[in-house]
Amino acid sequence: MFRELLSVAMIIMSLASCRAEADTAAAQETVTAAETQTAADNAEETKETMLGLAINGTPVSVEWEDNESVNALRKLAAEEPIVIQMSMYGGFEQVGSLGKSIARNDVQTTASAGDIVLYSGSNIVIFYGSNSWAYTRLGHITGKTAGELSELLGNGDVTITISVI
Repeated sequence: MFRELLSVAMIIMSLASCRAEADTAAAQETVTAAETQTAADNAEETKETMLGLAINGTPVSVEWEDNESVNALRKLAAEEPIVIQMSMYGGFEQVGSLGKSIARNDVQTTASAGDIVLYSGSNIVIFYGSNSWAYTRLGHITGKTAGELSELLGNGDVTITISVI
């Protein structure tokens, strides 16, 4: 009789253990599914708020910085594309007013061809040459040589458009 009771107790404990393992596995699947959905949502949000830049209507590839200033530009561009009339300055850059001030974190910088910076919190500067000053880095045009940038930016005033793509 004692052996029978012991056998029944062991069977009950074994079944309870299997149930606990099944509950744990189900909980892990739920967490994994939730993490996957969160990652997908974040990727979609980033995709929806990627910034694009066009110079005189020609799209250019930009590697944007991850900072408060770029986030502010992204929010502005989400409302409507930002169109800026740029003017040549100094034979090495194009400068244009954003029309409002955004967050800045100026650091003494030597900018080079392709660099996009914020100057004084309200001016966008795109370089086709080089200069040293205190700027907030916004990004860098990629896939263009210094010569191509000089041709694109160094032959008169341009219009840039920053938009969400």
